[in-house]
Amino acid sequence: MADEHSEKPELSAGAGTRIVKAGRRKEWTGPVVNPPIWRASTHLYEDMAAHREGSKHNEDGRFFYGRRGAPTQWALAEALTLLEPGAGGTVLYPSGVAAIAGTLLTVLRPGDILLMTDNAYDPSRAMGRGLLKDFGIETRFFDPLDTTGFEAMICDRARAVLLECPGSLSMEVADMAELAAIAQRRGLVSIVDNTWASPLGFPALERGFDISVMALTKHVGGHSDLMMGSASAGAELYSKLRKRAQNLGHVVSPDDAALALRGLRTLQIRLERETQSALEIAQFLSARPQIARVLCPMLPGAPGHELWKRDFSGGCGLFSFVFRGGTSQMRDRFIDALKLFGIGYSWGGYESLVVPVDPAQSRSVTAWPPEGMDASDCFGVRLSIGLEDASDLIRDIEQALGQMSAPEGNVR
Repeated sequence: MADEHSEKPELSAGAGTRIVKAGRRKEWTGPVVNPPIWRASTHLYEDMAAHREGSKHNEDGRFFYGRRGAPTQWALAEALTLLEPGAGGTVLYPSGVAAIAGTLLTVLRPGDILLMTDNAYDPSRAMGRGLLKDFGIETRFFDPLDTTGFEAMICDRARAVLLECPGSLSMEVADMAELAAIAQRRGLVSIVDNTWASPLGFPALERGFDISVMALTKHVGGHSDLMMGSASAGAELYSKLRKRAQNLGHVVSPDDAALALRGLRTLQIRLERETQSALEIAQFLSARPQIARVLCPMLPGAPGHELWKRDFSGGCGLFSFVFRGGTSQMRDRFIDALKLFGIGYSWGGYESLVVPVDPAQSRSVTAWPPEGMDASDCFGVRLSIGLEDASDLIRDIEQALGQMSAPEGNVR
């Protein structure tokens, strides 16, 4: 537990200060800057009195057994809690998907209904149709842009809503304040996958949501070398999340926790750089005749920009765009011609990535392409902008666009 020597920043401190100071209690770090990596499954007790006392407590900061963590994991959890205003604690999970599953299995019971945004992350959608269904929980999808329709779907069996903003493929921005207010008024537990903006760009609990989930694999890790997730909540829900995670045997390795802490310290400046570069690239793409629409809520004039500007204080480097007409073969040639973008899943690392996106395959109640776009404009690409120079990335995209329509494109 904390003592008089603990170093714990106040919530009133700026985000940059909290990122630097959070989780660095003196009793966890000793004389060094970073908490050491405590690799431990067994925690030894001094005597039987200490053993009996240990079994009475279940909280970070108290040794019990390795599955409940040690200073390396506790430091990361505390740091994430201090970044999310209103959080009573944070639970760590071995992946972002595990965080979503652990959260849903905490708040839902057999017979309940989960309302899930139709633009949710594919593994979340699969969870609704597989894991939750196996447990007798029904998932119903809704249009996140239709707040009236969302409220009309709420019935006596509805217990929770899972939102994601913006959508991870098509980047729609919902009226998050209104959706959170409806959920609260109707007694639903509101869960938001907040990986895109993080609490730095969207303090979810402060905005009225009950649980904020992140894939720490992405921005917090920042170096494409770890898998981890988190869920932050107020004190009551945090206690339930913690107990369910322990029942499921969820634990993260201290080595990965140390990597996540390392990434967390530079989170703010990396997000700022990626956002700036993404805006430059989005502006470039919006002027290209080959592009039908740029799906980047940070871009003035883009769909959802006004809501994003109202509710968000920051963004990131992830956005999509859609080709004007074309074919999947042309899209393949474009992607294959890129030299500075790796073809790979995930995002939020220091390197730029590209993947094709076809949202129509992951929709239940909303249409793709959306209203205002031609039916032939259906081949999309998602970019994750890293820390390379934006001018170099733009030149790379420009040359790839030039090769896209060639009879034979470059092959890696």
